[in-house]
Amino acid sequence: MTVINATPDPEAKTLTLVAEFPAAPKAVWQLWADPRLLERWWGPPTYPATFREHDFTVGGQAKYHMTGPEGDRSNGWWRFTALDEPNSLEFVDGFADENGNPSTEMPETTIRVDVDEIPSGTRMTITSHFASAEQLEQLVNMGMLEGMTQAAGQIDAILANG
Repeated sequence: MTVINATPDPEAKTLTLVAEFPAAPKAVWQLWADPRLLERWWGPPTYPATFREHDFTVGGQAKYHMTGPEGDRSNGWWRFTALDEPNSLEFVDGFADENGNPSTEMPETTIRVDVDEIPSGTRMTITSHFASAEQLEQLVNMGMLEGMTQAAGQIDAILANG
């Protein structure tokens, strides 16, 4: 299985997902850089993502929505704050209204992705940082842990099929 572990840490106010892939770091980096690849894995299988905007530059933004099985939509946005190809990236992640504008009612998280070469390929570590343990708990209760695990579980097939 792709995902090695997914661990919430209320004391550190983080949720960390670790996954390993039999692919080169550059291929794993492309999963973030290419919005068409992102659409194939960002979000659980029953809530696929559609990226309407994806400016993969420091200061750039991404706007997307995930569509549920009943046609319901959940909107989100990212603001890229650091890119070090193919080693790491950081972005602020948040919920959005139907026009892609950030929601003031839901918490934002800062996400750091580390892409490390290992003997069998690549280890990707996604660490979501929350402002408080309560925000972490809120999003875990909304299904973030399961959703991230299911989403990352789709990556092996993408890497295998190019």
